Amino acid sequence: MKTVLVCAAQAPFVTGGAEILVSELRANLERRGFRADVAAVPFKWYPVSELVRQALAWRLLDVTESGGLRVDLVIPTKFPSFLVRHPRKVAWLFHQHREAYDLFGTPYCSFQDTPEDVQIRDAIQAMDTAALTECRSVYTISRNVAERLRKYNGLHGESLYPPPHHLGRYRTESYGDYLFYAGRLDRLKRLDLAVDAMQRVRSGARLKIAGAGPLAEELRKQIEGLGVADRVELVGFVSADELIALYAGARAAYYAPLNEDYGYVTVEAFLSRKPVVTTTDAGGVLEFVTAGETGVVAEPTPEAIAHAIDTLWSWPEARLREMGEAGYARVADISWDAVIDRLTESIR
Repeated sequence: MKTVLVCAAQAPFVTGGAEILVSELRANLERRGFRADVAAVPFKWYPVSELVRQALAWRLLDVTESGGLRVDLVIPTKFPSFLVRHPRKVAWLFHQHREAYDLFGTPYCSFQDTPEDVQIRDAIQAMDTAALTECRSVYTISRNVAERLRKYNGLHGESLYPPPHHLGRYRTESYGDYLFYAGRLDRLKRLDLAVDAMQRVRSGARLKIAGAGPLAEELRKQIEGLGVADRVELVGFVSADELIALYAGARAAYYAPLNEDYGYVTVEAFLSRKPVVTTTDAGGVLEFVTAGETGVVAEPTPEAIAHAIDTLWSWPEARLREMGEAGYARVADISWDAVIDRLTESIR
């Protein structure tokens, strides 16, 4: 039996899409007959000077064997786990540390425009390039992540889409009166745009937001301040059954993050045969959403998003179903077997 070690960076007490994806990767490796485990090292991203130390910690680890058991393959996932050393290293890149890349110099970045922070950014990019060059293959969770890798590091990555958490359970019931978002409530998801847009819509559209995160209280205050509490509902964390039911009854999903790596919301919505409202700068979302075919694409302003929502509400159910079916066709082939086949082909 071949042994596979998945390498993960884990921020203590934080569970999100990356952590779920690592867990499911391990489970599906085991389902396919591999002996698999996860090596997770605590990750702290602040202050920025800590990032280099975090990366070097991975560089010092020996994961070639454990207790006399040889490790045949390591699969690093996100920064800085791909700095690990191993003779057979195949990366499945969730994302790099975006503050040192496309987010540098934006309001979403904690780096300062100082010589010290610029030096740290340059060091991270150099370490990433060196460590990923060591890999036998580099796969990415989307074309968008692969494009960042090409742009900043001059390296090639092949996109390999991960299935969503509840694959096989999504369904369609109706095209109701609400947009639906599910996921972590943080600034990069730009839910504030959606809340602002709901003040401007002229149709009877409502918005339901499921999830938890650091932006929850700020969103609550924004909803109250704009007087849209009758249109926008923060439903909090929901169970798997509730999540699937909310997708099943939605008119469409809302997902307009900034230059997203991949985005489960899009895939979950399409598997539920629902169109998606997004923006022109949403990144990986646009690998699936085509304006007028599988969703509505707006400029990233509250006014444009409000217009997109009203447009969606003006369409008959027959058109929504047609778009939902087109979306489903785009994601129907995403499977764990395809992922495992590619990641493990060097040891089979």
